[in-house]
Amino acid sequence: MSIATLQWNTVCTVDDILPNTGVCALVEDRHVAVFRVGEADFYAIDNVDPKSGASVLSRGLVGNLGEHVVVASPLYKNHFDLATGACLEAPEYSVRAHSVRVEDERVLVALG
Repeated sequence: MSIATLQWNTVCTVDDILPNTGVCALVEDRHVAVFRVGEADFYAIDNVDPKSGASVLSRGLVGNLGEHVVVASPLYKNHFDLATGACLEAPEYSVRAHSVRVEDERVLVALG
């Protein structure tokens, strides 16, 4: 599916997410964690920690691990690459990454 044909869903405004934090949104019945890294970079991954089944990734700590921009799960401390959803310690626990864009100060997510 091309980016032009994705279904974009408004989840919040830019100011609703403080820099280097995340929020949880329900997008098409899926729990999605949306992160703001710095002032202008936004990422979205599944919010459910695959190891525990809890919807908590949006509450994790955002940072860098080598060249990866990551969030650390608040439960098991696994690191998830925000661009790809890959779990760096245990690839079998990877999550889906989703497309994000900002339009008129609104943060939009498309499942992908």
